[in-house]
This record gives sequence, C-alpha cells and structure tokens, in this order.
Amino acid sequence: MTTLTDNGTALSTASLFRFATAGSVDDGKSTLVGRLLHDSKSVLADQLDAIERTSAERGFGGAPVGGVQQLDLALLTDGLRAEREQGITIDVAYRYFATANRSFILADCPGHVQYTRNTVTGASTADAVVVLIDVRKGVLEQTRRHLAVARLLRVPNLIAAVNKIDLVDYSEARFRSVEAGLQLAAADLGETNLTVVPVSALVGDNIVGRSERTPWYGGPSLLEILEELPALADLETGSESFRFPVQTVLRPQGALAPGLDPATYRDYRGYAGQIVAGTVRVGDTLTVLPGQRSTVVSGIDMAGEHLDEAFAPQSVVLRLREDLDISRGDLLAAPGTSGKSSQDIQGSLCWLSPGTLHPGAGVLIKHSSSTVRGIVQDILGRLDLTTFTEQPASRLDLNDIGTVRLRVASPLPVDSYAESRHTGSFLVIDPANGNTLAAGMVTGPGPATTGDTGSSKEPDAS
Repeated sequence: MTTLTDNGTALSTASLFRFATAGSVDDGKSTLVGRLLHDSKSVLADQLDAIERTSAERGFGGAPVGGVQQLDLALLTDGLRAEREQGITIDVAYRYFATANRSFILADCPGHVQYTRNTVTGASTADAVVVLIDVRKGVLEQTRRHLAVARLLRVPNLIAAVNKIDLVDYSEARFRSVEAGLQLAAADLGETNLTVVPVSALVGDNIVGRSERTPWYGGPSLLEILEELPALADLETGSESFRFPVQTVLRPQGALAPGLDPATYRDYRGYAGQIVAGTVRVGDTLTVLPGQRSTVVSGIDMAGEHLDEAFAPQSVVLRLREDLDISRGDLLAAPGTSGKSSQDIQGSLCWLSPGTLHPGAGVLIKHSSSTVRGIVQDILGRLDLTTFTEQPASRLDLNDIGTVRLRVASPLPVDSYAESRHTGSFLVIDPANGNTLAAGMVTGPGPATTGDTGSSKEPDAS
C-alpha cells in the first residue's frame, strides 16, 4: 500500500508516520512546516523559485541570517488566498515528505480559537502532535487547549517545540522557564511523555539538524525525534483484538465471471469492510454485535484473491459459515473481547459548533459504519483549561470539552476509547443539515445498558 507525495513519489506505509502541528496564533507553525519541507529537500525547484519571488516581494531575502537565506516558508502550506493575505492558517494543510529513514504525512493545523475543530480533525489520526510555543509568550490558554485535545484523543507522542529561540538570543534560562511551564501543564493532564525542544523555524535551529547556537541543549533535533518515535500502527501491532465494522453486504446477481468457481460463488454472500484492528484467519470464530451471535469465517476475499488471513488496515470481504442477519452497522469481533452493546453511552465531547449544546438536544450519532438517532440526556461537566479539572456545566459552547450522557435509538457496539481509538470514537451530527457538531470519545456505558438479545436496527440515517 502506497501514498503519493507532492513530488509524485510513493511513500511506503510500512514506515509511514503521521503527525500534526498545533499551537497558538503566530507561534510559527506554518513556518516550521515549511522549514521541515525545505531543509529535508522535499520542495520542487519551481515551487522553491515561486516562494523565493514572493518572499522577496514581501521584504524577505537580503543578507542571510545565521548563514541561512530567509524565505517566507509559510507559503508552502498556507494555500488559501485568505491565509496568504492575512498570514494565518485557517484550514488543515496536509503535506507529504520523506527522509532516508521514514515517510511522513503532516497536518498543519490552525491556531485561532474558532478553528480548534480543525485541530481536532488533524490530530485524530496522528501518531504525534507537535505543539509550538512562542518562547517570548510561554504557555497560553490555547496552548493548554491543544495539549488537552491531544491528551483527550490519546495521541501516543507529544512534542513541544519552543519556537523563536533566536529572538531571545538563545537564552537557556528563558527556555527552561517555558519548559517548566509545559511540563507542569502536561502533569496536570496526566501526561508524562512530553518531549521539549528549542527551535527557530525561521532560521532552522534544531529543526532538521542540531544547532551549534544552543550548546546547552543536548537532545536531538525535531526531525530526529520524529524519525525515531514509534508509529501508532507499530504500537498496536498484535495488541488490539479483531474489529471489523460491516459496510455493505455483497450478493452478486446474474452470470458468474469467467474463472469463478460456481460451487463457491453461486450463492455468494460476503460482508465487505475495513479491518480496523487485529487479524482474522479462515476458521476463526467471531462474535456479531449487536446480538452476541457466533459465527465462523469460511473465506476471506480481497481484489479477486482468496486469503488465509487478513489484518488491519486491509479492506476485505469476509464469508461466514452461518446464515445470519448481518448488515451495515454491525460489528464482527473476536469473541470475549467486547462488552455488550448499549443504548446508553457516556463520552467526552469536543464541541465544534458555534451553537450551544443543551440537555435534551436531538442528534445523530455516527459510530463506525452505523448512524443512529440519539438524545443528549445530561451534561456532566466541562473541562476548565486553567486547572484541567472538570467543573459542573449545564451547556457546552464552541471549543468546550465536556462529558455527556447519550441515549441512542439502537444499541451500538462501542469500546472504550482508552482501549480502541477506532471503535471508541464517534461523531455527533446535526439531524437538520448534516453538519458535524462534535467529536466524541467513549469513556464508558451510561447508567443503564441494553442486553444484546437482538440487533434492534433502524434504517441508516446517513
């Protein structure tokens, strides 16, 4: 499986690493991304020429600073006209580049408070989040918000890049002060794995190579850190139980294609989807949720080939020995690894809508391949970004992070987000217009659960 870079070359997903940048406004995220692309030789020659011309028009250029020619490297990622005119990031910008050791997919997220929802999007699939901090400003509320989002999404690797160290004359004392504030904020969140590195995105200190201007910092550069961190796929290899959300049922009609075995395909019934966790083999016993029904895998098909086994994140078709009522929204799982499906769910929400959430609101809940109607029964609390403690709340407003209880019309086979990022996450959708209102993480069942005596399906609302 490969991914194409901006240069048209292929990235091997075997060494693929996804990371996102976050931080407050004007902390230098886009410049840092541009510096990574530039110094890792991932910018095409004609693209670099255009950047140099535009940089000169904006007053960049002239004599090199610290031996480095100055360019407006943010132009490499700020693709929207409004972004270039205002010098800010509005949308998530995805960039692809590679080094000799690893391939990367990078999500440059905006810093403005009103675009926090885009940070949630960029960080939701990341192996690491790089949070930038202006060394002159220190830890701000938006910094704490992004740290909280990364912790809530359980991003496995968290890096703090203390930027613009050149503007304080490479002061170790100032860096250590900011570093202490970052470590204290991380500790308040329960995060013990925070790496802090001093950088200058504009000049290039400690971005790709280690800088001689920070002799008091003995650690690796930012790129060296990113090359050495384990990817989420590596961390989860063999550790997660099999999960297969059914997307559609395949029932071929008409004459068989040449070469197909009539004995196998005349009454073909296959269940198509993507394996989100674990491995499955022919002969394995699986549980069908909702309902706690049992079945055995009789065949695995992918792209016209028969497989003996398949694993995440492959998209395959499973054939089952038993004739069961299985359709879109059901989950095939390794037996004994998932609790009962529930109509009552407790979860943490990143509220992304300009509107306000009140108890009693009717919503759609999209979990995996299933979309069902639901109601917000109660709002249990809201995260205080100053103390990182949950405070009582009766509503959630834009960019709030809170805990809610939901009741859904049909049982959903959810896992705790702490156990699985795939089957422990969901979206809250406005039933009136289809807009996404919130990103949710399952923290546990609600006060009551529904036994798995049947599927209790309703039509897919999507």
